[in-house]
Amino acid sequence: MRFIHLSDLHLGKMLHGVSLLEKGDQPDWVKKFLTIVAEKQPDAVVIAGDVYDRSMPSGAAMQLLSHMVTELASRNVPVLITAGNHDSGERLSCFKDILSRQNVYISGELQRELTHVTLHDEHGPVTFWLLPYVFPAAVAQILGDDTIRDYDTAVRRLLAEQNVDFSVRNVIVAHQNVTKGGIEGIRGGSESMVGGVGQVDYTAFDGFDYAALGHIHAAYAVGRESVRYAGSPMCYHFDELRQPKKGALLIELGAKGVEPAIETMTIQPLHPMCELRGAYDELRVKASAVENGAYVKIVLTDRPMTPEISAYFQALFESRGSILMERMSEYRRFVDVKDAPESKDLRDKPVEELFTEFYGERNGGELPDEGEIALMHFAAELLRNSEAGTDGKYVDPELSNQVLAFLAKEGN
Repeated sequence: MRFIHLSDLHLGKMLHGVSLLEKGDQPDWVKKFLTIVAEKQPDAVVIAGDVYDRSMPSGAAMQLLSHMVTELASRNVPVLITAGNHDSGERLSCFKDILSRQNVYISGELQRELTHVTLHDEHGPVTFWLLPYVFPAAVAQILGDDTIRDYDTAVRRLLAEQNVDFSVRNVIVAHQNVTKGGIEGIRGGSESMVGGVGQVDYTAFDGFDYAALGHIHAAYAVGRESVRYAGSPMCYHFDELRQPKKGALLIELGAKGVEPAIETMTIQPLHPMCELRGAYDELRVKASAVENGAYVKIVLTDRPMTPEISAYFQALFESRGSILMERMSEYRRFVDVKDAPESKDLRDKPVEELFTEFYGERNGGELPDEGEIALMHFAAELLRNSEAGTDGKYVDPELSNQVLAFLAKEGN
């Protein structure tokens, strides 16, 4: 059984005010991905959450997903999609019954019995279990057990409800913050879930032959090689330049008990991203070597970023068809740079992350509890949707219900 593992497409993503749809980055990636599918001819394509960047995606984002899924279905490639924390599960899965007739399976809303699909090859059946993003409060309501308070318990309890035959091959598709012993893995700058919150230990997926994970934008294994993040398909933050190479994962499952073979298939971005760091004269030399059409960040180390310097570099990159997305200075007149606190980029940090950092600073490093995170996530969705042009009038109903349930509980 050969299938492609993707996650965190974030269709409709804006990067420093630049639409990756309108600039062609995401359509170009989809076109190249479909070429890979034609070459590799997989038995299925798995997308582990955060299909869209917002719970109320734009029409263009929805059309791009429609094009991608339609092309896969026309080639008789089953598509299995689970909702992430950025998605509205209700909106994502609104046509799931019709789509399932075309071998497109979507699990958007959390239910007691997980959507599962069984495919066959020469070694027998492989069942794919689709687990949309889990909030503990939602699982507690579904199972009628208000003792479920944390993400790890919620995931384990929900999986225990499933009739999984572990004597044959099974794949879990999940969008969670999966760790080993509570130790965070590689993180990028654009996940909306913050470090230390919502952790699920990788052992929750023991028994599954492969765990196709989404949520973290870096690609790496957690605990064992067969529990793995695919990562985002391209860089969605300059911090992600420090991550391992990005690309779709081609997974090959052999007979039961045989470790899966894993291959990373890189896709070159339409507009490469790069970060240049150094003194002013160094940056001028480095800038001349930047590939045309790049998305660029510059960090000046020997002087302030004056309007004149900023204008110089902006004009230089524009003349080469590139975009200077971010410019900053680490120079401190009275503090040695090596002793200065690391400069923080606030514009691309999710509201949830800013809230958690502020909370920790005021509470001796203690993290907010899950109820407080749910409230902040609710507020962040209002903000994100307002920025998208909906004036904050739409918020995922499931998220609203969870916040109202939390407030009612706290009121009691």
